[in-house]
Amino acid sequence: MPDSEPQTVPALKYPLPMGIAEIEPLLPHRYPFLMLDRIIEFEPTKRIVAIKNVSINEPHFQGHFPGHPILPGVLVLEALAQAGALMILHEDAEPGQRLIYFTGVDGCRFRRPVVPGDQLRLEVEVLGFRSNAGRMQGRAMVGDKLACEATLSCAVVAAARPSPGAGGVK
Repeated sequence: MPDSEPQTVPALKYPLPMGIAEIEPLLPHRYPFLMLDRIIEFEPTKRIVAIKNVSINEPHFQGHFPGHPILPGVLVLEALAQAGALMILHEDAEPGQRLIYFTGVDGCRFRRPVVPGDQLRLEVEVLGFRSNAGRMQGRAMVGDKLACEATLSCAVVAAARPSPGAGGVK
């Protein structure tokens, strides 16, 4: 099949690759905290591969570090967690009913800095999952080089409903 044709996986709501238009309905995150640009591989409840394009226009680079911009390691972990969350939330019949809380990190190692112009390939595999909690192994790659690896834990919770007239993002 030519590269220009989208790959369709029968269990997916959207064909691959998924772009921002397909990602936003599944994740509650928005600018400047939405860390995923594209989903390129996806086996529901098993494995996901996402892309995050790192741009100098991101607000954290103003202070981390002026003259030597480096993507904060916690944001690399957040990007891995969001990829894992999308894999879980994809299964919801009604998006927005549940949230995934990042509850722990084990064995985290940062192997190289991530800088503007890099493209992070976020690979996340499910190690174990119940209806309300899970563990996943994540790897963030820049090209063929490992930038970060960690085991992530999460909890699945009901999304809080904003009270009427509370304002906020809808």
